[in-house]
Amino acid sequence: MADLDKLIRITSVPYSAFVSVIFGIMIISFPIGAYLVFDSDIGKNIDFHYPIHGFSFFIGGIPVTVPLSFQLGDAFVIAWSVYIVLFSISFVGPLGSLTKTLAYSMYEGFRSLRENGLINAISWLTILILFSVAIDYAQRSFGVKIEPPHFQNGLVQFFLMTTSPITEELGFRVLLIGIPLFLIFSHRSSLKLFFQSLWRPSSSLQITDYRKAWALIIAVGIFFGAAHIMSSTPWSAGKITQATLGGIILGWVYTRYGLGPAVIVHWGTNYFVYSYQFLISALSQAPLSSQASNPFSDTLEQLLIITGALAITIKVLTHLKNRKKIQSTAGTSTKES
Repeated sequence: MADLDKLIRITSVPYSAFVSVIFGIMIISFPIGAYLVFDSDIGKNIDFHYPIHGFSFFIGGIPVTVPLSFQLGDAFVIAWSVYIVLFSISFVGPLGSLTKTLAYSMYEGFRSLRENGLINAISWLTILILFSVAIDYAQRSFGVKIEPPHFQNGLVQFFLMTTSPITEELGFRVLLIGIPLFLIFSHRSSLKLFFQSLWRPSSSLQITDYRKAWALIIAVGIFFGAAHIMSSTPWSAGKITQATLGGIILGWVYTRYGLGPAVIVHWGTNYFVYSYQFLISALSQAPLSSQASNPFSDTLEQLLIITGALAITIKVLTHLKNRKKIQSTAGTSTKES
């Protein structure tokens, strides 16, 4: 067990460093997004005053449009502000701030890293990116490509990428996972408990049978994957595998760590990654499709993949350590009896 402890501490050092770098790049993406919407020409013939008629969101995974009229820039500011609030909440808790947690990890290992919501979000974001790249590589070897939906305007595309993590997490995770978990595992009727469980199911509910929770998470993940190829702006059929896995990971993050980290993970795959691609495209006057393989994007992808690999390594080592600890405790109890 001492060897596993040592390996976890050693691996936690570069992991903590990479998480710090990713956090910094995430923070910089906030003003980049504001620049893209309010001061760049990615919209070409339209700008942030562009009127949008009808607000689309999901109810149980089904797209619903509310007849509201608003300007694109106003809706962007609201979504942008929501992400800042979620970042701030996740930065300080639930048990320790990001900076304090990273500092403690140098001598406490992964046990300390689990105490911060934002670190957990970054960890699962990098794991999701790692698996997504692996799926894309495997499918391409069989001639299956993942083609994104076609958008006529870059500003509208970036706006939808900005707002979809909020609407999709509410529609898929909160409604299809949060409410059923409350109905299955709550043992009393309480409006306060209901909203607490929707915010962070695992800390508010006594989930005694995680097989039921996992069955729900997997089913919603499959539904989430299918929705990506059946929506009004569909991806190619090759996206269903990648999106299904993403839906399962987002479902687990929501159940285990709460709505804030789940939204941040989803935000990371949309706004965070693409804000830099849109920025480079705007500055170089090159098509967005050519920016997926520019030097910065390649470096960022490699950083996320390496961090994801380290996160998986630490989780596996921690799992082995806990199993050995349980076996050791059981063996001691048997001898005493």
